[in-house]
Amino acid sequence: MRKFKIFLFIIFLVFLGVLWFVSTGYYSSGDRAGTISKFSERGYIFKTYEGQLMEGGYSGETGSLSPRYWDFSTKEDSVVAKLRQALSTGERVTLIYQEKFVKFPWNGDTKYIVTDVQFLPKIERIEPRHLLPAPQETTTDSLPADSTEMI
Repeated sequence: MRKFKIFLFIIFLVFLGVLWFVSTGYYSSGDRAGTISKFSERGYIFKTYEGQLMEGGYSGETGSLSPRYWDFSTKEDSVVAKLRQALSTGERVTLIYQEKFVKFPWNGDTKYIVTDVQFLPKIERIEPRHLLPAPQETTTDSLPADSTEMI
């Protein structure tokens, strides 16, 4: 009977270890760039912040622009402040995220948890330059004095 209790205790510890790993670990990590199009706090019991990143996109097949949206979740206050700033200014950002194994309600509505936000540098618009100088108009004022006599 004692061996059976030890065996059950070991099984219980393994189960807790697997549960801890699945809830805190992540399957993949990466980053995505775009502009924040939506950001809100949601949840009945577990309040989390949910957002949507507009990545943009160009379809080479159809030759048209079609927006791609990516849904994400976050809970950290420092990340929330940066996301609110990005939403209000409309700046392009890079979101660093982790993809969790399983979607738990205390993590958010998605498996993608944003852990940091980096603001992208603003791209200055380059005005097109003229390769050739504009042609100059010749007027009688710019002609030499002796050439006006020939006209």
